[in-house]
Amino acid sequence: MRGSNRRGRRSAVALAGAVTAAVLAAGCGIRTTSVPVDAGAAPSQVPCSMSAEDVATQAFRGIPVQIYLVCSSQLVTVDRTVQVDETTSDRVRVAQALLAELEQKPSTEERQAGYSTAVPAGLRIGAARGGDRQGALRLSEQPEDLPAEALAQIVCTYAESEALAPDGRVTLGGPGNYPARGYLCTSETKARPKAVPTPAAGTGAGA
Repeated sequence: MRGSNRRGRRSAVALAGAVTAAVLAAGCGIRTTSVPVDAGAAPSQVPCSMSAEDVATQAFRGIPVQIYLVCSSQLVTVDRTVQVDETTSDRVRVAQALLAELEQKPSTEERQAGYSTAVPAGLRIGAARGGDRQGALRLSEQPEDLPAEALAQIVCTYAESEALAPDGRVTLGGPGNYPARGYLCTSETKARPKAVPTPAAGTGAGA
């Protein structure tokens, strides 16, 4: 009889435990299951990709634009906003606003996703000189003296702007007495930004 009583008490305790677990699970809104569940590894940041939440966090009120940053040894577009409308007739203001974004240190989210910029801080841009091809812009450093990745970033970012490159050609000069040269942003430029951007044909002074 004593053995029967012990078995009865153990069964009652086990049943009570099962009922309690079921009640707790139901109270937490969790559906009970007899099948083990493997949640898998925690999600990781995808290289060269940012979540919509990260992009929204960075955005502020202004004109949406795209700039090119370096990621995985390639040029990749990143959404930004600037305070100058690209349709303005002041091309230098548009060019300077985009250049400022390229010079800006990538945000924490961008760095975690693998983005970087090679454009040096303090670089400036101004209007063309007499004798330059129409639409030319002058950097405060000779374009050929910049790191190839930096020049590729500038060329491809400007090539996206109708105000700066209506024909897809970006014409840049420097402070020296050298003619401004035209550059194209090609698929090769984006894939291999460490190479000098593709020169455009007929880009000498007055061309």
